[in-house]
Order: sequence, then C-alpha cells, then structure tokens
Amino acid sequence: MTEQSQPLEGTPLIVPSSTDHPLHEAIVEACRSVYDPEIPVNIYELGLIYTILINDENEVNIKMSLTAPGCPVAGEMPGWVADAVEPLPGVKQVDVELVWEPPWGMEMMSDEARLELGFM
Repeated sequence: MTEQSQPLEGTPLIVPSSTDHPLHEAIVEACRSVYDPEIPVNIYELGLIYTILINDENEVNIKMSLTAPGCPVAGEMPGWVADAVEPLPGVKQVDVELVWEPPWGMEMMSDEARLELGFM
C-alpha cells in the first residue's frame, strides 16, 4: 500500500479514486488523451481530474475541475472526457461532474506537466 501524502492544512479532501479497479488505468489513459486547448498538457497531468470512481456495475463517475471558472471550454470539456472514456471496453456508463472545490491550483500539476510548461 502506498503512503498517502497529507493534505495541506485547510485544504478540502478530494474523494479517493477507485485505483484498485481493473478499469482504472484504462480510464486514466483515456483522460490523458484530453487536452486543455490553452495549455499543451493533458488534463490528467494538469491535475484537473480530481476523482475517478468505478462501481461494481462498471459505471464511472469522474469529478473534474478546470484551470479557471471562466475557461472558454468549460461547457465542453466534461463531454470531451466522457467521449474519451465511454468507448472503453467494459465501461457501462460515464458521468463527468464539474466541481470547483477544491479550486484548482498549479500545485496539482504532475511533475511531467510542470516540466513540460517550464516550471521545473
């Protein structure tokens, strides 16, 4: 079992993902195929995918955010994620929910994204 890093004091907890589900890695890869049109990094590495929940019926619930509430593709990006995940073998249904808590911050980006964007 991997050790969880402690959240910053006062930071709301993000619901843990179903990482032990057999579909989890394929869903993560599908999310990596979706890019923010303004930033040349996929939305998974940007830290915009907060939670991937997969139930016993293989119904997928994804909670995601955007880099900013005024993002020009705010209405479209959840559909892009659903379109990337839904065709995966075994996925019964996908529900993508846009959430604003906790607010996205640059500290949520992976090291890969920071490197790509010149922050490392």
